[in-house]
Amino acid sequence: MKRILQLIFTTLLALPLTAQDCTELFFSEYVEGTSQNKAIEIYNPTSNTIDLSTYKVERYSNGATNSSGGGTTTLTGMLASGDVFVLTHGDTATTGQFGFIDLALYNLGDMSSGPYPSPMHMNGNDAMVLTNDGVIVDVIGRVGEDPGGAWTDDGNAGFTDALGGAWWTANHTLIRKRTVIIGDNDGLDSFNPSVEWDSLSVDTLGNLGSHICDCIDGSVSTNNINDISHIIYPNPANIGDVVTISANDKIKSIEIFNSLGEKILSTKSSRFNTSSLSKGTYIAHINLRDSQILKKSIILY
Repeated sequence: MKRILQLIFTTLLALPLTAQDCTELFFSEYVEGTSQNKAIEIYNPTSNTIDLSTYKVERYSNGATNSSGGGTTTLTGMLASGDVFVLTHGDTATTGQFGFIDLALYNLGDMSSGPYPSPMHMNGNDAMVLTNDGVIVDVIGRVGEDPGGAWTDDGNAGFTDALGGAWWTANHTLIRKRTVIIGDNDGLDSFNPSVEWDSLSVDTLGNLGSHICDCIDGSVSTNNINDISHIIYPNPANIGDVVTISANDKIKSIEIFNSLGEKILSTKSSRFNTSSLSKGTYIAHINLRDSQILKKSIILY
């Protein structure tokens, strides 16, 4: 009987962890680039459209234990299932005190954050926290820890740069591995970026605007999505532009969805005209011969 009760208790302890998988937003990309080329991407792994008004991005700067000095930004809008929300730095003025963001990166954002101090003044050694109604749902870095210049993959240094380890969070773009299906809701645990993130060189922006995750397997290729080359041009686009999509697999159809998940355009061509669209962010569902790609297309005035 004691053995049975122990098994039941162990099972009950495990249930909340399993139930949380794919049920909460998490960080999917981190851009810590030159000057103020800063961006954070947040992914919706759930099957529902999420109201972002209860979510905040907070910066715990230089080992701080609260975000009062680092800044907090409350998100706005609705985030469709399988879509991402991109928060960028907001200073495009070339005379900015702390530098400025490249306009191409700024235009990829759904929202900008500023002025100083704001979360997007991150410098690679600041813990970035995503909260929902005041509860931590994901963290990049470790709250209360100043790693030096950046967090590293050096376990001997506690993943700080104390022993000269290679930087991961400063001057890099990080992309969450597709196998990650839940955020890190413990802001105090050690942060080894190599476990859940892939590292790209500074100012790499080509993946910003969409994310591939095992939570929504039906929304991406059943094959390796990295084997499918695809281009959307122009992206961002102005209203009235003709957007062309090309891929190294046959395109069967293209469906365009708005931020509420409503289908507003469908075509069997590889091109579509934006004249009937309003300013905003749209998801292109690219249906190929044996797979499907999700890609964000942004329409501007």
